[in-house]
Amino acid sequence: MKVTILGTGAYGLALSKVLVENKNEVVMWTTFEEEKKELLETKKSSKLKGFRLDDNVVITTNLEEAIRDSRLIVIAIPTAFVTDVCKNLKKYIKSNQHICIASKGIEQGTCLFIHDMVKKQIKTKFIGAISGPSFAVDLVKGVPVGLAVASKAKRTLNVIRDAFLNDRFKLYPTNDIVGIEVCGAIKNIIAIASGMIDGMGYPISTQALLITQALHDIESIIYGLGGSKRTILSFAGFGDILLTCTSEKSRNYSFGKLMGSGASIEEIDEYKNKITVEGLYTLKSIYKLINNKKIDIPTINIIYDIVFKGERKEKLIEYLMI
Repeated sequence: MKVTILGTGAYGLALSKVLVENKNEVVMWTTFEEEKKELLETKKSSKLKGFRLDDNVVITTNLEEAIRDSRLIVIAIPTAFVTDVCKNLKKYIKSNQHICIASKGIEQGTCLFIHDMVKKQIKTKFIGAISGPSFAVDLVKGVPVGLAVASKAKRTLNVIRDAFLNDRFKLYPTNDIVGIEVCGAIKNIIAIASGMIDGMGYPISTQALLITQALHDIESIIYGLGGSKRTILSFAGFGDILLTCTSEKSRNYSFGKLMGSGASIEEIDEYKNKITVEGLYTLKSIYKLINNKKIDIPTINIIYDIVFKGERKEKLIEYLMI
């Protein structure tokens, strides 16, 4: 089938490799001419070590051209740009085209998750999401991974599975798109806290304490927002949290470790200016959302106080030992 990936970031590029291996016709869209030129000329990207663009992948900056005749449209762009892209996408998308969300996060200000952002702009029931423990660099290496795929439309589930499923890319279906998106977003916040614990010099035993507490807290958020508690035990839940909260491949984890190690404000600001730390933006929105919904999640409140209000990082350990 023809599949369009919106975005040429590391994860979108890695997904293109899986799709090409499955004999799909792949088109990738970017808004940057320089990025298009780099990919077409070098077949490489500075964003993803070890990646080589397949010769059959088409790169374009024309959105209408990118999605023409595609059966599946994969959203793999930063959350901050999803609304604007969808405003343009709705001009060209057809009623029989399916959307798969591969981005993670929550919109600043509105506190909308990505599937709600998409639905706000595009009237379609064919929306799904994939999420789970899978670093882009590992997808490029072709190692076995497992992800959850969520949609309330069975046809969309089938289309996404047909596009991605193979003997190294496992997909577990669910209709709980709310729970999948909650897990995908909040794991980046917990990764910051886990990295902070590492930076303070505590071992993985203490990180396990945090992760266990976080699983219960995320379960409460999922339930409070209308999702299924069982989703916390899925690839998108426990699986992705385990991966992101224990690996320095995670930018969020690395940022937390920098904070925990006592780095200066200048060093922390330099890191943020060079590298996108998704968990920081998500933390602001989740903090606002749970307080608006009156969902009491002390872990989120404490991480917020440390990151944005300058509270002592030791406060995290003190909370975990209550």
